[in-house]
Amino acid sequence: MNMRTEPMTVNVGPQHPSTHGVFRLRITFDGEEIVEVEPILGYLHRGSEKLAEERNYVQVVTLTDRMDYTSSMINNQAYCLAVEQLLAITPPKRGKYLRTLVAELQRIASHLIAVGFFIQELGAFGTPLMYSFRSRERILDLFEMLCGARVTVSYMRPGGVFADTPNDFWPALEVFLNDFAVEFEEMEHLLMENEILTSRTRGVSPISTDLAINCSLSGPVLRASGVNWDWRKMSPYDAYDEMEFDIPIGRNGDNYDRFWVRMQEIKQSMRIIRQCIDLIEPGPVRISDLPMVLRPEAGVEAYGRVEASKGELAFYLVSDGGVAPYRCKVRSPSLINLTITEHLLVGWTLPDMIVSLGSVDINMGEVDR
Repeated sequence: MNMRTEPMTVNVGPQHPSTHGVFRLRITFDGEEIVEVEPILGYLHRGSEKLAEERNYVQVVTLTDRMDYTSSMINNQAYCLAVEQLLAITPPKRGKYLRTLVAELQRIASHLIAVGFFIQELGAFGTPLMYSFRSRERILDLFEMLCGARVTVSYMRPGGVFADTPNDFWPALEVFLNDFAVEFEEMEHLLMENEILTSRTRGVSPISTDLAINCSLSGPVLRASGVNWDWRKMSPYDAYDEMEFDIPIGRNGDNYDRFWVRMQEIKQSMRIIRQCIDLIEPGPVRISDLPMVLRPEAGVEAYGRVEASKGELAFYLVSDGGVAPYRCKVRSPSLINLTITEHLLVGWTLPDMIVSLGSVDINMGEVDR
């Protein structure tokens, strides 16, 4: 016998449902089944793009830290690449290697957060999340050695990085890499074929290849749907043209594949870091004769693009010849990846909803800006 039910609309939030920052979902249920989803954004809006027009080019770096604050090094990198295009300059080789190295450390730290909270939302309270944060804390310690900050780092500058590494950085990095290899292998044994994890995630909320492309998805979410696309390979920047690494590709585009891609990318990031250590040579880390106040030529525009931990992050800048950008526009991966919310959730149930959102790994700091 079919039981007739009345649809019920529920507000999930505004709070932190499986994301960083304040987010709200208006969801209509028929029984336990989700029949309609409306994401509501804007609770974390701070006007970062407009603020950038009132600060000089170096000061804007601090604003980029506070967008995706779990991936601030890579935010710095995208912005600095855009400014360097405006000025038609190239950082010294050591500066490029340091940028690449810290960007991959940041990618590992960001993916550890994504994986830790993803498992937490499946009901594994505490242990996997603490394992992730144990390793992430070690990375933040390394960042603190580099620049005195752990989260909002502002380490990169147009023309390179603001300071070379201290003498004790390289031994500490080596110890971390050796320890993390063991810790990460332990996480893989615990998680990759865990029966509860696989039964709750395989085949759940799949995103097809065509849908992923049509929605302009990027990053691990796109690659989990079987698309071989990574800007570090397609249009290398900094030292990525000298790095050898693989691009993990999923097959089904479901929650498990999005988790699996991030786990594999952590291993590839470790490969890149090892290569940076082997290839880096002494030398300047920033262009020495760059003026303190930058003035790109009027009418010049630039688009600095990187493969961030959540996808394609880009800064579009326009110069009017002044000390601040005339216009600044950010292409944030979390905002674009949120466009699949309806495809991701409709037809599934309430217990799947939080897990599916966690598999996308959005950060409202760069969505609302």
